[in-house]
Amino acid sequence: MQKLKICLLFVLFLSCSQKRETVYPQKAKLTSSVYASVTIQPDSLYKIYTVVAGILDKNLVEEGDLVKEGDAILKINDRAPKLNSDNAYLSLQQSKENVQGNAAILKDIEDDIYSAKLKFTNDSINFSRQKRLWDQNIGSKSEYDTKKLAYELSENQLKQQKARYARTKYDLETKMEQAKNSYSTTQIVIDDYTVNSKINGRVYAILKEPGELVNTLEPLGAIGSATNFKIVMLIDEVDIIKVKVGQQTLVTLDAYPKEVFTASVSKIYPQKDERSQTFTIEALFTKTPATLYPGLAGEGNIVISEKEDVLTIPIEYLMDGNMVETEEGEVQVEVGFKNLESVEIVSGITESTKLLKPKV
Repeated sequence: MQKLKICLLFVLFLSCSQKRETVYPQKAKLTSSVYASVTIQPDSLYKIYTVVAGILDKNLVEEGDLVKEGDAILKINDRAPKLNSDNAYLSLQQSKENVQGNAAILKDIEDDIYSAKLKFTNDSINFSRQKRLWDQNIGSKSEYDTKKLAYELSENQLKQQKARYARTKYDLETKMEQAKNSYSTTQIVIDDYTVNSKINGRVYAILKEPGELVNTLEPLGAIGSATNFKIVMLIDEVDIIKVKVGQQTLVTLDAYPKEVFTASVSKIYPQKDERSQTFTIEALFTKTPATLYPGLAGEGNIVISEKEDVLTIPIEYLMDGNMVETEEGEVQVEVGFKNLESVEIVSGITESTKLLKPKV
């Protein structure tokens, strides 16, 4: 008798342990989304580079400092270019003196032109007198020819002095402009030894210390927006064709474990990363969290589509893509929309159909 009771209890226990989970289809809102890993980055973030190589003289800001566009960030030793600039300035001043100063070369030529004008005027008067006399058959042919030759020579000399003045003036002005350009070039070179901010923002990184050698290939720091942040997401290549600009995104951050933030897809990068086999997209917060830092990580779900008031079942109750198990046996259904948790049932069962969870 005791053995019979034990056997009955065992059968009862076995039947209870084999009892399967059940569920009824329910009308619900069904949302389909694409998963993405999330990293927070400041908007307009860029790495700082220098266009010249040298020894870093000083960092003019620190990490976390707010800067405005044009503010100096760091300075490279510029003693050599400053000497070149000083020499270029001296050459410019000398060129200006030659053109505009009291001891200008042009002034000497102007004096020569004045003397040539006086001689030309005198020779012109003498030749005119001699010509009138010669026209009246007074005087000798020799005197006439002498006065004429003197007049022509002084006229030619005056033309040569004027041409000399114009040529010298052009050469000196050209040299002065070249000296200006050389001086401006040295100023530009000096400016290159100071690295300035390209935007209004915050300094997020300074990577070099004074005394270190810097070059044009290594970044010296990073600057980005202090207030505007973007969500950088990596999407699997099988899902990228589903993503469109403007789609709503639900974002959770490790730093805010109990909050869900909404955002909108703002940019899709068309180039695939061959190493990770992912695509990069960006989204912007609908309402930005109170505090954000570059590099904050989390997860995102991009809403691909939504359906209201559809008949759904848990996706684990679906077998072979279009079959469910009822108390009467397996039934074929027509499925529609689905996500990772639920699937839409278009036809085949109703809300009153009791479903059995498939055996593992």
